[in-house]
Amino acid sequence: MRSSNIGGQAVMEGIMMRHKDKYSIAVRRPDQEIELKVEDYKCIFGNHAFLKKPIIRGMVSFVDSLVVGTKCLMYSAEIAGDEEDEKTARKNEQLTEEERSAKKAKEDKQFKWLLYITVATSMVVSVAAFMFLPYVLASLIRGVGASEFLVTIVEAFVKLALFMGYMFLISRMKDIQRTFMYHGAEHKCINCVEHGLPLTVENVLKSSRFHKRCGTSFLFLVMLVSIVLHFVFVAVPFYWVRLLGRLLMVPVVAGISFEIIQWAGRTDSKFADIMSKPGLAMQKFTTKEPAADMAEVAIKAVEAVFDWRAYLKEEFDLDIPYETEETENADS
Repeated sequence: MRSSNIGGQAVMEGIMMRHKDKYSIAVRRPDQEIELKVEDYKCIFGNHAFLKKPIIRGMVSFVDSLVVGTKCLMYSAEIAGDEEDEKTARKNEQLTEEERSAKKAKEDKQFKWLLYITVATSMVVSVAAFMFLPYVLASLIRGVGASEFLVTIVEAFVKLALFMGYMFLISRMKDIQRTFMYHGAEHKCINCVEHGLPLTVENVLKSSRFHKRCGTSFLFLVMLVSIVLHFVFVAVPFYWVRLLGRLLMVPVVAGISFEIIQWAGRTDSKFADIMSKPGLAMQKFTTKEPAADMAEVAIKAVEAVFDWRAYLKEEFDLDIPYETEETENADS
């Protein structure tokens, strides 16, 4: 089986799906209609050939995913809370065309700045919490004569404990559980197609909510790869050099983790399955079983950027007729 190469993430009351140079955002509005938006995907770093080299492409993808994902989250929050926007729309009716254009240009500029500030803040907080803090805490045992090798081992346990504790705590938050249900719907849609089933609500709901290429698995893999690579600094005699080295190692860790998870998603080997098990186990925290209406949103997002019928024909030799207006009207 060839990977479908669909990727995505859950957003507020909806799902973002990306395939090749397109991505879609499907969001359930307060009136229960599905708002669908399709955009061209453009890497913020450009399309230079060297950016597609192994390891480097993982670094680029990591930052780019943060930017696109945050942008989609902010957009979905707007749509999901559209009742408030109706009041704003009434005020906008009183403005002239020039005033509307000026206001939109100002809002777009503010949105762009807010987006980059949010991404930068997220990266700083993540690095501080999961890269610096574990080492600082582990270094406290140096006071009882522990070696740098032992400090690095303790750092590994502290890092895993912080990460798993964070995942467990946010999975218990009621407000975030609906997002995790949409996360489950995203995985189920991709698994449905990649296991040769037509993309229907019934088939999606009976598919697995766990997937090897999940962002949760990627983050857990980042933790594991960083643990291994940080042993490089055991022989470094200066504390601040070891600390700074962990910061400089972050892009490399992301690049290596990306290559591993992409490989795991492309192969059905038993070794890849074993490697994927810890990340899949973590998805029990970050995915929940979705409702049927959430599966509908996920299907809309997939169909906007991916021809799953052509994929099933090529991979499984299944002929699924395309829907026409007549068949849609007959179904309704």
